[in-house]
Amino acid sequence: MQVEVWSDVVCPWCYLGRTHLRQALDSLDFRDDVRVTYRSFELDPGAPTGLTTATDDLLAAKYGMTPEQARQAQQRMEQRAAAEGLTFRMGRLRSGNTRAAHRLLHLARESGRQEEVAEALHRAYFTDQRDVYAPESLSAIATEAGLAAGEVREVLAGDRYEDAVEADERLARELGATGVPFFVVDRRFGVSGAQPAPVLADVLRRARGRIVA
Repeated sequence: MQVEVWSDVVCPWCYLGRTHLRQALDSLDFRDDVRVTYRSFELDPGAPTGLTTATDDLLAAKYGMTPEQARQAQQRMEQRAAAEGLTFRMGRLRSGNTRAAHRLLHLARESGRQEEVAEALHRAYFTDQRDVYAPESLSAIATEAGLAAGEVREVLAGDRYEDAVEADERLARELGATGVPFFVVDRRFGVSGAQPAPVLADVLRRARGRIVA
């Protein structure tokens, strides 16, 4: 069984969704038969490379909030994450272009370390408030998660996996994704949003039943 997950590195709901998926998988007796692939979906693909913006300011501008309302929204997300056992520190987050991080996730897939790198990037951004845009910081995060330093440097120095990122995003549009996280099971079942673990587990069981039948 294949589960494909479209997400972005700087999407808090995607981190929650990954956590729920992991919980759902841990509850299944066929866990070892499920292969998870993370696919690219950039929330702001037009963001200029090398330039970041305070996330509070971005939220305020995008949704017509006051700065205080944006801060309150971030605090609610911190509380939501805490209820899930995650530590989010949303106060000083920066938003920017995540293309390089997505290219590293494609390298991680080829290296058999995609889950580890996806977790490392989410934790680095939301918990540790590390930079997930600059090559130096990305390189450190990726190598700490088990990728070979030389390969990481090569990817970040060039345009390797650019086509793969764009292909993922085209496929997401073809499948009807309008936001993330977006889960697709065996290209037959689709689930949008950070659904609770029991919901995801039920989808996987139903998909499994179709396969067995």
